[in-house]
Amino acid sequence: MAEPSTAGPVALRTSPLSHLEERMRAAAVTGARGVTLAELPFLTMVNVRVDPASEAAGRIGRALGARLPRRCGDTTAHGHRTAVWLGPDEWLVLSRDDPGALTGALREALSGDPGSVVDVSANRTTLELSGPSAREVLEKGCPLDLHPRAFGPGRAVSTTVGPVAVLLWQTDDAPTYRLLPRSSFADYLARWLIDAMSEYGRP
Repeated sequence: MAEPSTAGPVALRTSPLSHLEERMRAAAVTGARGVTLAELPFLTMVNVRVDPASEAAGRIGRALGARLPRRCGDTTAHGHRTAVWLGPDEWLVLSRDDPGALTGALREALSGDPGSVVDVSANRTTLELSGPSAREVLEKGCPLDLHPRAFGPGRAVSTTVGPVAVLLWQTDDAPTYRLLPRSSFADYLARWLIDAMSEYGRP
């Protein structure tokens, strides 16, 4: 009789794009027109709702190590934690912390004041698009002005890429972008990006 599995639920979980890992790797283009695509699975994502002028918002900022951003498109970061502005009283905190530990710490900072702190890590996955041609790939299906004069490192906004709603975040000048779609739309978005990348590997 087979031995019972000792793997816990974390060890057994599968990312939304694990089945496309090889296709994304094969789609990579090197050189001056280079562009790569990869999934960054299982990042911790915590949704925070709180009055930005409240003492609770200040406590949450101190718990994160960075004040919550106040304007559309802004992010603030401390170490591996980044807070992204979603609305006048809403943020998404991205981290590699244990989701339970981070959610607990932020709820403790909220301390019963009006607001909410919710672990939404399973709601989205993260795609990373990087390389000299990454901006051109996105421009095929994103309505934003992505020129560096308008959108650069540290900027993050809700938009669409192709027909898919995403949170789009530029992390560096390479340029590197992180796209956060709902998990149920991740397969469509990844295939759309792979197709959009294909021309850059041709002579």
